Amino acid sequence: MNVLSIQSHVAYGHVGNASAVFPMQRLGVEVWPIHTVQFSNHTGYGSWKGRVFDGPAIEDLVEGIAERGVLERCDGVLSGYMGSADIGNAILSAVARVRSLNPDALYCCDPVIGDVGRGIFVRPGVPEFMREQAVPAADIITPNQFELDYLSGLTTQSLDDVKRAIAIVQDLGPKVMLVTSVETKETPADSVDLIASAEGRTWQVRTPKLSLSVNGAGDAIAALFFVHYARSRSAPKALAEAAASIYGLLKRTEEAGSREILTIAAQDEFVTPSHRFEAVEV
Repeated sequence: MNVLSIQSHVAYGHVGNASAVFPMQRLGVEVWPIHTVQFSNHTGYGSWKGRVFDGPAIEDLVEGIAERGVLERCDGVLSGYMGSADIGNAILSAVARVRSLNPDALYCCDPVIGDVGRGIFVRPGVPEFMREQAVPAADIITPNQFELDYLSGLTTQSLDDVKRAIAIVQDLGPKVMLVTSVETKETPADSVDLIASAEGRTWQVRTPKLSLSVNGAGDAIAALFFVHYARSRSAPKALAEAAASIYGLLKRTEEAGSREILTIAAQDEFVTPSHRFEAVEV
């Protein structure tokens, strides 16, 4: 399996491609990473060095890969943080190019927009681009609950609300969804839910809530869910596998007291998770 992964990158730590690429490789996937930004570290540290690339830079790299004659062997495109709508257009151009050569290729869009407590944290124009162009073009999307609310225009407080919001967003185009960091009135205070939906059916995995605040987990679980779904074409299987791996990764990170997720030290969690959770239809 070959995946073109177009998203942000940091030299130190694990967010964006620095979080998504290695788990996919550990699962035996050949990954072709293209970075939309390259920073020294995550911006949450308060200071960083580096730069945001533009659309033509992304298109130039895709062209270089195409010149190798391998784009027809690309099985999927994964996108995450987009520094601008210009970069988003370049990503959708790459998706169209891959699909023209391989109609079976899947596009998974992690619609990075914001999060609970932080609000919208991407540049102006990016949220609208996600809702109006990127999400409709995707086969699979992996929003968190805040992003689901933004995309659907609803405020989700119950599981039924989440299911209604998913249906609204699926009407835009994506047939498969994973919603992360879900907390509704039915979610126990010591737990967090993951919800997947496909073909009119919805499944839930509930895991214990961990006491840590790290970046990059969403990038990792999007990549894991994408790979497991692409291989199995089963949303509940992909949900269970991705949930097990991300919980094990975060549990190991919590135990170590690390500010960065232990992508390398806990790599066995990607192939042989230490905890398992059942995907229950809801």
